[in-house]
Amino acid sequence: MSKGNVFISGASRGIGKTLAYQFVNNGFTVVGTSRTEFEYDKKLENLIPIQLDVTSRDDIKTCFNELKEQDLLPNILINNAGITVDQLFLRMKDEDWDNVINTNLNGVFNLSKIFIKNMVKNKKGRIINISSISGLMGNPGQVNYSSSKAALNGFTKSLAKELGSRNITVNCVAPGFIETDMTSFLDENTKKDLIETIPLKRLGRPEDVGKLVLFLASDEASYITGQTISIDGGLLMY
Repeated sequence: MSKGNVFISGASRGIGKTLAYQFVNNGFTVVGTSRTEFEYDKKLENLIPIQLDVTSRDDIKTCFNELKEQDLLPNILINNAGITVDQLFLRMKDEDWDNVINTNLNGVFNLSKIFIKNMVKNKKGRIINISSISGLMGNPGQVNYSSSKAALNGFTKSLAKELGSRNITVNCVAPGFIETDMTSFLDENTKKDLIETIPLKRLGRPEDVGKLVLFLASDEASYITGQTISIDGGLLMY
């Protein structure tokens, strides 16, 4: 019997894909999405891939109706979909700003708005937003990305205060440098220099993030809400 339904945006690769497999291996039914068509291991019946653009409210509404018909509305929502379009601010194009904000921030609004009503009705739920330490400390060339992730921290705190009385927790996870496609472009010298700035002297693994998210989704974390938790090997301390 499934422990519950989990919806993960941006789940075709990297952290999102790892989350999808970790949750399904822990007894949950998982719906994972990506803007482009993708597949999971077909042997896992409770792991369902869906092509979805989180910036399209019409597409999300269609997805919601389909999940409702199949009794797959989530009691755990993980907003992980995100993109980077890095450029120095003076050279940043308007569309580079708009695309990042639309995906990383508006996408979280779109999914949370439509799925939250069922959680309120059931008086139980978990919303976990995947942010970044870039949203906490800033990063040159990432004014758009850092702004979108910083906004998630405020989104998380405000929504947590609104939903606490309905037994719904809202938390934010801020990964540091994790071994995914987003860090694969770093050359060995840059990676070595970066690791020297991290107290634990290594890049994080997607599984490290997954373990924290699994905990926040569990009953053991029922008294944790409105928090942004960094998982960065000690890179940012304050």
